[in-house]
Amino acid sequence: MDSYEINPSTLAIIPNGEEKTKVIEKNKEYIVESSAFAVMEKSCEYFGSSYEGRVKGTKAALGITYKPPIVIEESRDIIFFPTSSPTSTSCSWISLKNIKSYKRIPGGVKIIFENDKEAIFPVSLESFENQLYRATRLESVLRKRRID
Repeated sequence: MDSYEINPSTLAIIPNGEEKTKVIEKNKEYIVESSAFAVMEKSCEYFGSSYEGRVKGTKAALGITYKPPIVIEESRDIIFFPTSSPTSTSCSWISLKNIKSYKRIPGGVKIIFENDKEAIFPVSLESFENQLYRATRLESVLRKRRID
């Protein structure tokens, strides 16, 4: 598959080499012939913004510029957060609203998604929880703004 747009079924975007990405969806998995960062950029554009615009939006809402969570699509609360620096070739992206639970394991964090699929990410529990908190905070701020 040459290109991919993130959607509500997307659970995670995981680098698989320098120019390939494993996409985990609720019912399928794909290998895409582009980097994880390129998938993020294309998905933002697909929903009418640029990646840079989404980063600016996160900065305006939360003041976060390093490893910012990204709103891919507002109306369905599609928010993803990075496991490391977004420009790193090892950076994975995780869907906020599809996480059921998670736990520390040797060498990283195991995430159990809403459909009971599991994936392991080589990050510390503290880093993961910080990223999860930031994404949740972004979702909360945006929801409050819609209500006000």
